[in-house]
Amino acid sequence: MSTLPPPSTKKFPEDSLESKVYKIVEDMKEYLPILNDRNRLGFSLYLYMKGEGDKPEVLMKNLKLTLNNISEVELAKKINNELQKINS
Repeated sequence: MSTLPPPSTKKFPEDSLESKVYKIVEDMKEYLPILNDRNRLGFSLYLYMKGEGDKPEVLMKNLKLTLNNISEVELAKKINNELQKINS
């Protein structure tokens, strides 16, 4: 019995909305130590930017993220500031 290689994945273009949102979350990994938390937050923020999800203030409570050295309110403010840079 042999093992097949994992499927290849295509990366989003650097200027795409997905890349920009996930980069914001990845840049905050000092506050979000768990990779799965960062992935869930990135996807939720992407939906928010498309007009389908909740604001970061709501996401901080609903996603039950593990945070280091920052409060939910402070992290939501940092994220909002970065998201505004994308919109402008």
